[in-house]
Amino acid sequence: MEKVVTFGEIMLRLAPDGYYRFVQAQSYGATYGGGEANVAVSLANFGIDAAFVTRLPKHDIGQAAVNKLRQFGVDVSKIARGGDRVGIYFLEKGASQRPSKVIYDRANSAIATASPGDFNWNGIFEGVSWFHFTGITPALSDSAAAITLEAAKAAKAKGLTVSCDLNYRKNLWPREKAGEVMARLMPFVDICIANEEDAADVFDIHAKNIDVTSGSIRGESYGEVAKALTERFHFRKVAITLRESISASDNNWAAMYYENGNCYFSRKYAVRIVDRVGGGDSFGAGLIYANLKGFGPQETVEFAVAASCLKHSIEGDFNHVSVEDVQKLAGGDASGRVQR
Repeated sequence: MEKVVTFGEIMLRLAPDGYYRFVQAQSYGATYGGGEANVAVSLANFGIDAAFVTRLPKHDIGQAAVNKLRQFGVDVSKIARGGDRVGIYFLEKGASQRPSKVIYDRANSAIATASPGDFNWNGIFEGVSWFHFTGITPALSDSAAAITLEAAKAAKAKGLTVSCDLNYRKNLWPREKAGEVMARLMPFVDICIANEEDAADVFDIHAKNIDVTSGSIRGESYGEVAKALTERFHFRKVAITLRESISASDNNWAAMYYENGNCYFSRKYAVRIVDRVGGGDSFGAGLIYANLKGFGPQETVEFAVAASCLKHSIEGDFNHVSVEDVQKLAGGDASGRVQR
């Protein structure tokens, strides 16, 4: 069986009920999530042996995060314990023309204060075929960046396939530092995942004549972006999600997959959003699953986009869908009719 390791931070997510704004909230629902943890949960739901590596405090909140991952069958045996706090993010869900809002409270979290000695990567990668991380993790602290680089080097030395979702977050670090740190990581990456803005924000590689705020994206422009990324960093494959944001409630969702100089475009889905957080992570998980199973490039991008499309209909960070759910949508059944 294929085994995937993901590395990053799992956070406590606090969100007002429904579409209440922060200033209206009388209470907050508590769940858990975070980029690489979301990928691990998706893969476990797809039947893949998935392990999540992080550092969490030994107290009850840290243990609750471990228990939540364990609930989905994610291997938590390599999680380091230590530090004082679990990172928190507050989410205000947008609607119509009002955008969603995220406020981070993750400074000095357990993973941000970790040191390279907390992780034995040679042991962690024993029997593993794939390693995944995102650009969020090295943004947390200089030590988290150093650990991520150590992990990527160890994964490559052991012959693992390494994937990275660029996932630029302007609230965590400036573009200049992101570009410097991520450029040091990219030589160890085989498959790069990005959205329509990441390549520009991190590496100053721009799609021509594109305005992501306009609500319309010309997907063919991103072929040149994928080509430029591949030429600079020698990636084997590049995937770029294409979100046409009509409003906070309605998006068009598609992706482009670049392999061996060829571009493959998925179908486009008109999505009515329930919760878009974790949408990119569910795409990444679908991409990893399809590659592990030997799907062709067109089938790969269709599977990954369908998985992510379904995630937009599900509350919380995690994508609670099966391979069968995804394949049904990817196969053309987008009617949403009652199954009985």
